[in-house]
Amino acid sequence: MVQNFRNFETGPDPFSRTWKVTFRWQQNAVSIRHADTIDVKWTLECEGETKDKIVALPLPILLNVSNDSGRAITDSWCMKLAGCHLIDMIATWQDMDKELVTCSVDEISRNAATIEHADSQPA
Repeated sequence: MVQNFRNFETGPDPFSRTWKVTFRWQQNAVSIRHADTIDVKWTLECEGETKDKIVALPLPILLNVSNDSGRAITDSWCMKLAGCHLIDMIATWQDMDKELVTCSVDEISRNAATIEHADSQPA
């Protein structure tokens, strides 16, 4: 699993490329687009191409997954959840035509389990 979700590389994508991913910001979307989500923005760079992606984490889903796992909703957890989703997007090329992507309950639950598993492994 990625150790530093602020700056990392991921790939290959379906075209055998590796992408440099940089965290830009994270904020409550109620203030910017009247949505009950936590938005996490990233910049992706590869072979001179740059893309901005915003991964939206719906708060009701975050609350349910947080309650089920016993894990508090923190900035770092949200960044990791969004980063894991972005890694999957790049690997599958799903939703790469969109700038704003909203995660489903299944996607957030799967990424939370991935993070939990990685956190439980010895360093």
